[in-house]
Amino acid sequence: MSNAPVTCEVRYRLDPDRIEDFKAYAKIWIKLIERHGGTHHGYFLPRERPAGIGISFPGVGEDGADDIAIALFTFPDDEAYLTYREKVANDPDGIEANARFGKQPPFFSYERMFLQPIP
Repeated sequence: MSNAPVTCEVRYRLDPDRIEDFKAYAKIWIKLIERHGGTHHGYFLPRERPAGIGISFPGVGEDGADDIAIALFTFPDDEAYLTYREKVANDPDGIEANARFGKQPPFFSYERMFLQPIP
């Protein structure tokens, strides 16, 4: 088990008709992660780029999809993350959130990635 921080990025492909539901979902999970020892860095929704801004590396870079939201959160280490997973499964708010959003989530899909900082 690692003593390094566990930072997780979750990318959601949004259902554009359920943005308000997604915001409600996000608020619940921010609270749950922080309640059980994590630091939530926020959920981020897409927005229009500032006017007049181009791509820094033309031919290599491109603007991303406008239906992706991102969440970032960190736990101090593997043990803290595993403890969170165990506790949130039994937390009444976690159970309620899974019941509310589990069968019809406000997103079409998601992908999760664990990250480490570059020292």
